[in-house]
This record gives sequence, C-alpha cells and structure tokens, in this order.
Amino acid sequence: MSKEVIATIEKLVQPILETKKFELVDIEYVQENSQWFLRVFIEKEGGIDIDETALVSEELSEKMDRIQPNLFVDVDFLEVSSPGVERPLKNDRDYEAALGRYIHLSFYQAVDGVKIFEGNLVNFDLQTLTLDVLIKTNKKRITVERKNIAKARLAVKF
Repeated sequence: MSKEVIATIEKLVQPILETKKFELVDIEYVQENSQWFLRVFIEKEGGIDIDETALVSEELSEKMDRIQPNLFVDVDFLEVSSPGVERPLKNDRDYEAALGRYIHLSFYQAVDGVKIFEGNLVNFDLQTLTLDVLIKTNKKRITVERKNIAKARLAVKF
C-alpha cells in the first residue's frame, strides 16, 4: 500500500510542481507511533519558502480529496516542506550537484569496518562514489559501491 500511495502522490504533485518550476526531492509515507505522515519534499533554485510550500500543500490536498477510491484514509498528516540543508541524494542529478561538497553516507554493510562515512564527494559513476574522508587525522580517498549505500545526503561540516 505504501508504494501505491507514494506513486499516486508523485503523479498528483508533479504537474503542480512543473507549473511553478519547483522540483520534487522526495516523498515519505511513514508511521510514527499510531499516526501516518505523508511528507513531500520540494525545492527550487535559490530555495523554497513557507508560502510556496503552503500553496503546494493546498493544491495537493485538493487533488487528494478527489481521488476515488480514497487511498489516503490512513494519512493523518500531509506535510510539504523543503528538504533542508541536509537534503537527500537520490539520483545522478543530485550527485552531480553535490560534487565537491561534504556528504554523509550510511551503508547496508560496513566498508573497512565502518557503516558511516562523511567526506567530500570527488566523483561518481553508475556503480561507485568516491570521497575524500578524514579518518582520525589521516586523509583518505575511498570508493564505495552505490548498491551498498542505504542513505546519502548533504551534510554540514563542523
């Protein structure tokens, strides 16, 4: 059911975003405690503001109300927002935009005994990502397989 909800939302929201020149970053349909959240993350060049997310939320909500049969009876909350500074990296376009930037990767299986790396994205291709990381005080260039990446996102370096 979750995949069906996400696919339907993507079809509903895409035309709204195209008319406004916004980009769909991600859709989440998750249960937290006993409530279901449908989260739509959007972005545009220069950043998205609260009025723009509210407008998309209103239009999307109206479209959702017209769907029959109602797939959204379990949705307790619809949230439309910016992905923030730690935006997820989902596809090649995201990785291209992240080249040279500091990113966070978590893995399904440990790489060199580590399940999380943060570093500057140096390169990527269809199978791998290459990062410059700092391990203790040593700089190291690592290459990881994309199929082993559980989550990738921009990160803030402290």
